[in-house]
Amino acid sequence: MGISVNGVEIDDVAIERELPHHREAGNPLKEAVHELVLRTLLLQQADALDMRGGDDDARIEALLALQVKVPKADEAACMTWYRNNAQRYTSGEMVEARHILFQVTPGAPLELLRATGEAVLEELQAHPERFAELAGQYSNCSSGKVGGSLGQLSRGQSVPEFEELVFRLGEGELAGRLLETRFGLHIVQVLRRVAGRLLPFDAVKSEIAAYLDRQSSQRATHQYLHILVGQAQIEGLSMEGADSPLVQ
Repeated sequence: MGISVNGVEIDDVAIERELPHHREAGNPLKEAVHELVLRTLLLQQADALDMRGGDDDARIEALLALQVKVPKADEAACMTWYRNNAQRYTSGEMVEARHILFQVTPGAPLELLRATGEAVLEELQAHPERFAELAGQYSNCSSGKVGGSLGQLSRGQSVPEFEELVFRLGEGELAGRLLETRFGLHIVQVLRRVAGRLLPFDAVKSEIAAYLDRQSSQRATHQYLHILVGQAQIEGLSMEGADSPLVQ
């Protein structure tokens, strides 16, 4: 592919070896090449600092430990996170919800579904008692047979965008807009809420600190990789950023 990093070529054989590690990526070839470029840069930096002992992974780990300074989360930072993200640490919170799903298919394009969904939503806003009837008539989910009922949901049981909406709605509230997820368009209503119990700060403090430390480490490593990319001569490839499994 004609790619080189500071004069060191990355050949097709190396790329073929790397590709299987990125099968799940949106663009496996791009991810594989970016990974190889970043690893090459890191190993070159390790050589420059005379860090030559161990295998490549060990050398990269030692380099990052030396060069990337990561501040530890103190108690104040953990408490701020806890207060701003209380829902993450609430145990037992549940909602009873129902929905009508308009699923996108080759025979039912998104715009047609959206128009149908908005018409049904408008009808429900005027006549909420028709929810079960219209779910049975329109929903592409098996729940349509039981009036759209999804039963009781706790956090983590649905896709993030659906969860974010249902746990924000009040008891008896019908969402005022269609919700779009990978399954299609939804009309959503919460019938009942069960309040959870917020776990004490001391019980989750170490978990929060570990999470914040990981986030801080990823940001610091990402910045370090950007610096290396900016200082390097990379030919045959445009490195828009340093996104890589190395910083996950």
